[in-house]
Amino acid sequence: MRGRALREGSFRGFLYLSLAVGLVALGALLVQVVGDGFSFLDGVLFSNPPSANPDRAGARPAILATIWLLGLVLVFAVPVGVATAVYLEEFANKDRWHNRMLELNIQNLAGVPSIVYGILGLAFLVRGIGLGRVLLAGALILTLLVLPTVIIASREALRAVPGSIRQGGLALGATPWQVTFRSVVPAALPGIATGSILALSRAIGETAPLILVGALTYVAFDPTPLGAFTALPVQIFQWIGRPQEDFRLLAAAAIIVLLGILLTMNAAAILVRNKYQRKW
Repeated sequence: MRGRALREGSFRGFLYLSLAVGLVALGALLVQVVGDGFSFLDGVLFSNPPSANPDRAGARPAILATIWLLGLVLVFAVPVGVATAVYLEEFANKDRWHNRMLELNIQNLAGVPSIVYGILGLAFLVRGIGLGRVLLAGALILTLLVLPTVIIASREALRAVPGSIRQGGLALGATPWQVTFRSVVPAALPGIATGSILALSRAIGETAPLILVGALTYVAFDPTPLGAFTALPVQIFQWIGRPQEDFRLLAAAAIIVLLGILLTMNAAAILVRNKYQRKW
């Protein structure tokens, strides 16, 4: 027993040490990024397009394109993901082979690297159907990237709703459709919203699939859904590759903006969960 307690204590100490190393490294990176980029976090960054002159260079097209991507992914991924989760969890026959195959594919797709989605988007969207290297293609490939996450999170939220709610609704004469969309889905909305927001948070940090589907490193005009585009991660990557020190400081400022968007979305997810979460 003493040897077992010693092993458990050693393992727990190793876990705490690993956590401390990760937090210290993350804190050091955040301090360095904020220290380097805070002075460039001004109106020029938000209002000017990229430029060869770091004093006039901004990230307005990249910021607007990132907002466009978030909006389109929200419109495409959330309704499809939630509808798929409702079907699989509430209506699908688990004994049918095609439903089992669908569930297996969703679980496998959740672990596929993002670069694979980029290759798929390049082959199928950009070249296959001729959509071209436009912002809409980037939004569609990010939708495919986060769709498994939205489905899995929504299914977990639906599973958390007690079965007594379903049984009570059916006992009162409601149809399965009415019980699902008037009782079960509203009760699961906090979990669905939280999972969807976290999935969108992952989407805005992806770079590899956007580069493959045509996110350019230099765009000096405001983006449109069917036009050329860039994004904040791509703009940061391009600035860091420049030899001038001022561009690296601009990249740090853009990282702060991207972190601000991420933290805002995560905070929104926490607020939604805490405000509407129910304890059964």
